[in-house]
Amino acid sequence: MTTLVLGGAGYIGSHMVDRLLAAGRDVVVVDNLLTGHRDAVPAGVTFYEADIRDKVAMDAVFTKENIDQVVHFAASSIVPESMEDPLKYFDNNTGGMIALLEVMLKHDVKNIVFSSTAATYGIPKESPIKETTPQNPINPYGESKLQMEHIMAWADKAYGLKWVALRYFNVAGAKPDGSIGEDHPVETHLVPIILQVALGLRDKISMFGDDYNTPDGFNVRDYVHVQDLADAHILALDYLAEGHASNQFNLGSSTGFSVKQMVEAARLATGEAIPAEVGPRRAGDPDSLVAASDKAREVLGWAPQFDDVTEIIKTAWTWHQLHPKGYDDQK
Repeated sequence: MTTLVLGGAGYIGSHMVDRLLAAGRDVVVVDNLLTGHRDAVPAGVTFYEADIRDKVAMDAVFTKENIDQVVHFAASSIVPESMEDPLKYFDNNTGGMIALLEVMLKHDVKNIVFSSTAATYGIPKESPIKETTPQNPINPYGESKLQMEHIMAWADKAYGLKWVALRYFNVAGAKPDGSIGEDHPVETHLVPIILQVALGLRDKISMFGDDYNTPDGFNVRDYVHVQDLADAHILALDYLAEGHASNQFNLGSSTGFSVKQMVEAARLATGEAIPAEVGPRRAGDPDSLVAASDKAREVLGWAPQFDDVTEIIKTAWTWHQLHPKGYDDQK
């Protein structure tokens, strides 16, 4: 059984490839390298540089490789950018899903695990957020991902395509040995930005908004370790391989931490001062997003190994200390 990992040269995708290989699975990677890194894909893994919207290129991959299942990480995922350029998100994310499913169905591949997001919930009516919580996105990124879920659901009804949508909350950390980690062309994620300050690559961290409806005024998020996230995808692949119905699961720690608390945890993890200041709110940011992940634990048997946010940050710190310039340090 061969698993195709789309976006396998990216942050989450590279950890997915690593965990699949550790589990003895056969892996093929497709990535357009716009945000991914060729050095994040281990030597010996079959790799294609292609865009999922390129149906000719994708058809060639499916023709050459004996693909059984697909894991889809190849989507744009920056909330502020989606507010500024929504058409990019609907083209790459929603349009890309349509193109991908058409090629999958042509080759009779009918199992896909898809990286969805907590952003599909918008400003939730309850906390912690359950899979049944109404999905009302407040930014184009979340809207594009919700449309992707809907497209898969209709494809199931029409063609029998089976899918699992994993709705991520905030992903952080790195492989504990520091060999792979988080490296984006333009960094927007909180933990690596904080750690860049700890390394002296930035002067300070800006905490966007201190007037949210939260205990300390800073917005609150639920953080899950990237390796635990990857393991949930393997469980989802096995769930589909066993013939179960399409489904969706939240992936989070069920505990929320504010931006201010994350800075304090990073100071503890690194031993560095990490100067911080309050900046203006960013458009499209909800007050609080915390997951109820009971369903993933009960149905998939998901058992996260990292449950302490300071320990999660320590694994990211190891990566950033070894690779202060990201994958450019390896060139």
